[in-house]
Amino acid sequence: MINKIVSSLEQAVAGIHDGATLLIGGFGGAGHPTELIHALIDQGARELTVVNNNAGNHDTGLAGLIKAGRVRKMICSFPKASHSYVFNEMYAAGKIELECVPQGTIAERLHAGAAGLGGFFTPTSYGTDLAKGKETREIEGKQYVFEKPIRGDFAFVLAEKGDRWGNLIYRKAARNFGPVMCQAANTTIVQVKQIVELGELDPENIITPGIFVNRLIEVPNPAVSS
Repeated sequence: MINKIVSSLEQAVAGIHDGATLLIGGFGGAGHPTELIHALIDQGARELTVVNNNAGNHDTGLAGLIKAGRVRKMICSFPKASHSYVFNEMYAAGKIELECVPQGTIAERLHAGAAGLGGFFTPTSYGTDLAKGKETREIEGKQYVFEKPIRGDFAFVLAEKGDRWGNLIYRKAARNFGPVMCQAANTTIVQVKQIVELGELDPENIITPGIFVNRLIEVPNPAVSS
């Protein structure tokens, strides 16, 4: 019987190793799997490379993971987003690395990783510091920058509902990077507000099929409601 539900947050984050690349869903607070991240802080994994839209807010969730000194490198689009003072202080002190990637590019790099592609050419960032050291090519009179795919060892994603097979639906904009991160990780760990019985999710509304999910934990009242 397929059952991807785990009984505790500790079990959900078990096996995440030092040096892992971790994809974390969320756009600011929307879709941010706060409880999974806090469980990872307790678990103790270090030297992580984290991929997220921004670099955390306030000092909880991703910002808390950074504050605890567990993140070696951030790959994100908005490192200086609102209330991201923890990352700013750590970066200024030389305690964390940054790879800044335009938002559309980070999404497409994840998609390329999910699809098994070797990379793609995009006009975004051509002629800027973000393109330094990267291959460029003129295609039909337009300049492009080559971007490599992103894959994760693990992904943390927040969804609205899921069943024991791992099928997921999301709540509005909280979906953001969740679906593509589920596909671009070797092990996908999902925090859901409600686990429902098989058949309760309308197949037409399922966004992420269970084949892309490995572990599912129910957190009915997450710290950041999305």
